[in-house]
Amino acid sequence: MTFYKHSGPRSYLTSTMTDRFDCYYCRDNLHGKKYVKKDEKHVCTKCFDKLCANTCAECRRPIGADSKELHHKNRYWHEDCFRCAKCYKPLANEPFSARDDGKIMCGKCGSREDGNRCQGCYKVVMPGSQNVEYKNKVWHEECFTCFECKQPIRTQSFLARGDDIYCAPCHEKKFAKKCFKCKQPITSGGISYQDQPWHSECFVCETCRKPLAGTRFTSHDDHVYCVDCYKTDVAKKCHGCKNPITGFGHGTNVVNYEGYSWHEYCFTCKKCSLSLANKRFVINAEQIYCPDCAKKL
Repeated sequence: MTFYKHSGPRSYLTSTMTDRFDCYYCRDNLHGKKYVKKDEKHVCTKCFDKLCANTCAECRRPIGADSKELHHKNRYWHEDCFRCAKCYKPLANEPFSARDDGKIMCGKCGSREDGNRCQGCYKVVMPGSQNVEYKNKVWHEECFTCFECKQPIRTQSFLARGDDIYCAPCHEKKFAKKCFKCKQPITSGGISYQDQPWHSECFVCETCRKPLAGTRFTSHDDHVYCVDCYKTDVAKKCHGCKNPITGFGHGTNVVNYEGYSWHEYCFTCKKCSLSLANKRFVINAEQIYCPDCAKKL
């Protein structure tokens, strides 16, 4: 928007004739009378008002020889008609703007009419006022608020979710994944186990509190354990070798029978050492035997 300032009204009336001189149009003698010099022609005030005067762009009446005239871009006004179309403030000696629709406005009203609209309150953002620009849109500083807590963002960092703006704490609270252990938001890093998010510092052995990220571990009853603590405190003991059945390595497969558990490789005939996993066997005095060896007892 361009603002102008008028140089001031002008008057056509120039002088009073003292010598014999005639009006260009009516040929009346201008001696002792007021006249106007228009395009190098001397014209009486009556003919000027009737034939030469410009028409006021506001009131549509002629601007007479005795009136003060203002002009801008081939348009003319009486001095008193040259006012803001919005607030009617006289603009003869004030900055003004000319709109495409022909209206003349003072600087303040012109800014309000043509200025950017705040995306929060939809009022005009006045030039020089505190404002926030984001993605080619503008807000008053106080209107650029968090969608959740409604507080102005001002100098804080913020995040966008669709068309909504959130301050960092509200975005974290509303959208961040919650740790499976402590139920608090995970703001950075973290690990995933069984499709559940964890803080790295929360993913620790239930017994010794050793961090388990990047190490071997196992779980039992929704708790996670390092290998050593699982062997010592949780794992069943093999009825054959008396060592923990961890499910790791060579001891992955397990045989269970009447409350006892064995490593698969420990589930053998007491006498001939034949592996009895997935085979018929006989229990005698809490020992297992293959059918052939059991007949010889």
